[in-house]
Amino acid sequence: MYVSMKEMLLHAHENNYAVMAINCVNMEQAKAIIQAASEEHSAVIINISPRQMKAHGHGDILAPMIRNMAEKVPVPVAFNLDHGATYEDITKAMEYGFSSVMIDSSSCEFEENVRRTQMIASLAHGKGLSCEAELGHVGQASQADNDKMDLYTNVEQAKEFVERTGCDCLAVAIGTAHGSYPEGFVPKLDFQRLKELKERLAMPLVLHGGSGAGEENIRKVVACGINKINVCTDLFKHARKAMADALEENPNIDYMDLCMAAQNAMKDFIKDYMRLIGSSGRYIFEKYDGPELD
Repeated sequence: MYVSMKEMLLHAHENNYAVMAINCVNMEQAKAIIQAASEEHSAVIINISPRQMKAHGHGDILAPMIRNMAEKVPVPVAFNLDHGATYEDITKAMEYGFSSVMIDSSSCEFEENVRRTQMIASLAHGKGLSCEAELGHVGQASQADNDKMDLYTNVEQAKEFVERTGCDCLAVAIGTAHGSYPEGFVPKLDFQRLKELKERLAMPLVLHGGSGAGEENIRKVVACGINKINVCTDLFKHARKAMADALEENPNIDYMDLCMAAQNAMKDFIKDYMRLIGSSGRYIFEKYDGPELD
């Protein structure tokens, strides 16, 4: 099923679990993600950022391909623009057939963030799409130091923000960061702030920078109210290692077989992560008469 993020995240919010949002730039990743979701009876969100879309995974190619795959499985699949910063990038994603968009104006002053988010949320809802926004600032993991609490999401400000913008879910800053953390570094997360945000907003909350945060932190953020977890770096690393291992085992491996090795490894990683965050088994169908994804 090809759907927006809205209903699946409301279901996760009401039932206290999280949905993976996985960055994807090619067919192998898309197949791994959707097959994993189907086998785990889990909803899933496929993400792509404007940078990734411009560099490799062109949206006009990926959107119809993902929709075609999603319509062959009996679980909800959304395709979301991750960290859309410009009006042009976001409207292009809508034209390509994305089912959801994120407007990230978190680096702007509060009023400008509100203004931009209001505009995109209204536009998205008019097209039947969902809209994610961000308040606070999730930085880069390479610069993580556990001491940048002034960038964390303010609870009272967040309440005003969601009321004025009408966004469907909110990405909050509680101590995670994008990319790879320095070796041995484990982020210290503000769980109390997360609990207060969940209680005050009573809506689906999003964690960006899920890679490298550690299983204990991931379990706890879900327990405290996170309903969407973005994963990119960990999956990319997993795919790269699978390909390196396959090449080491057989230096003459065929390119297609190399791609399939990465795909199978990614699928296993995703299935394990879905079990970790509680999304597995949420969509059980006694009978499914639709086409199957090979």
